[in-house]
Amino acid sequence: MGQATEVLPVIALASVVTVEFGGHALLRFVTTDREKLGEFRERFFRAGHAHAGVLLVLSLVYFLYLPRAGLSAGLEWLAGGVLLAGVLAQSGGFFLHLAVGRQGARSPGTMLTRGGGLLLAAALIALAVGLAAA
Repeated sequence: MGQATEVLPVIALASVVTVEFGGHALLRFVTTDREKLGEFRERFFRAGHAHAGVLLVLSLVYFLYLPRAGLSAGLEWLAGGVLLAGVLAQSGGFFLHLAVGRQGARSPGTMLTRGGGLLLAAALIALAVGLAAA
């Protein structure tokens, strides 16, 4: 297996394909089945889709800077894994909420989204500390 900064960006890039598919599905729902999806679900579908796309692009930039942080190979894997887990949790939480949540109420989806935000923050802080120390 290669280094974290060689393997994890490939996973992020492959994940962009799922975001592209999601964009296609969202467009189909909005143009043909808008009533079936409903305003509440459409909002969370859009939020999950947008967060996934933006955060995956962030991850590609992150992986460019990660080697400059002077972290050990194990810490690079940990930081990169935490980042990708955060991307999946934060954006996936929106989709989970649209599936099981109710408007104006907490759900496992909203908890997952918040947890994803914490994972993202931890990964970004680890990179910032590593870059400052290097």
